[in-house]
Amino acid sequence: MKKFYNVPYFETKNLIIREIELSDAPFFFRYACRDDVGPYAGWRPHKTISDTKAVISMFRQKKYEGQLPTLAIILKEFNVMIGTLELHSYEPGYKAELGYSINPDYANFGFATEASFKALEWGFRELGLSRIECTMYVNNLASKKVCEKLRLNYEGIRKKGYKLYDGTLHDIYAYAITDDEYYSKEYQEFLKEEKDIYGL
Repeated sequence: MKKFYNVPYFETKNLIIREIELSDAPFFFRYACRDDVGPYAGWRPHKTISDTKAVISMFRQKKYEGQLPTLAIILKEFNVMIGTLELHSYEPGYKAELGYSINPDYANFGFATEASFKALEWGFRELGLSRIECTMYVNNLASKKVCEKLRLNYEGIRKKGYKLYDGTLHDIYAYAITDDEYYSKEYQEFLKEEKDIYGL
């Protein structure tokens, strides 16, 4: 019997991170339709808002299918959805992969980093993971920067490591952090400093 996963709710200085809802569809579609967003995250750009609603329904269903739910990133200031956050490819008690998307209109404000710190906390402190990974195309410098800000460990390039929906193969950067590294004195001191910045 597959396990049902409760959907977490987090707040940081600038963000609310909660279960994605169908009412988020108009805000999600604003950036999910863009050609410079979806392919970087591994999904086809949405053509209509019906596509977006179908994806949201799929996200909400994941918690019943042995996977962790995809969350909405809400910007407190305007109470609008600006992105998604997830721990996907979840193997209970072992590992998951950090994934996120941000509306380009809200890029370069540190919101992906702010949300991702909570995902690491969720994965290690609540789910008891041993490892959290993160990968991105080698030309996705924004995601690379997020991993560096999180102080994940660079593990190299996986040649033709990702197959996109259109069949094309892409080299990807690989980053990761283990539970031992997360709970180390050095990393916990680093997190204390980041709390003042991001309100973690």
